[in-house]
Amino acid sequence: MKPDGPVLIALGANLPSRLGGPRETLAAALDDLAARGVRTVARSRWYRTPPWPPSDQPWYVNAVACVATDLDPAALLAVLHAVEHDLGRARTVPNAARPVDLDLIAHGTHVMEGNITVPHPRLQERAFVLLPLRDVAPGWVDPRSGRPVDDLVAALPADDVAACEVIEQA
Repeated sequence: MKPDGPVLIALGANLPSRLGGPRETLAAALDDLAARGVRTVARSRWYRTPPWPPSDQPWYVNAVACVATDLDPAALLAVLHAVEHDLGRARTVPNAARPVDLDLIAHGTHVMEGNITVPHPRLQERAFVLLPLRDVAPGWVDPRSGRPVDDLVAALPADDVAACEVIEQA
């Protein structure tokens, strides 16, 4: 399935892995994806963000990558989960601290509900996704709501946006 628009993956980590800190692990995740045929076209800046939902966990490093792939959403999600597993992620409880988290945010203009939901069902609530998404796809429009990314960012609580700090340029 050739996507008819950007394929966007959110990257996050707040624990070290066997490869080093969160940024090193996330960079390795992008390399691992490329080795599996999912090539990074663009990556946002790295952001330092508070855990969601709020907790006493370490803060996260987040980014969004625009990737090139012919994989359909289900096959791409399977690859994302395989990369997470290979980098030491063990799925325990929801929102647990983790060495790597890869989420399929959008697959072109494809809208899918059910076991796999694209666009990601909670992206409009998350500054740590929308700010880096806007870096790599400033003209992106949510195919479900029809709202441009700038409108989604403007609707976020100001404190959520202010808490996201750029820590390194793309």
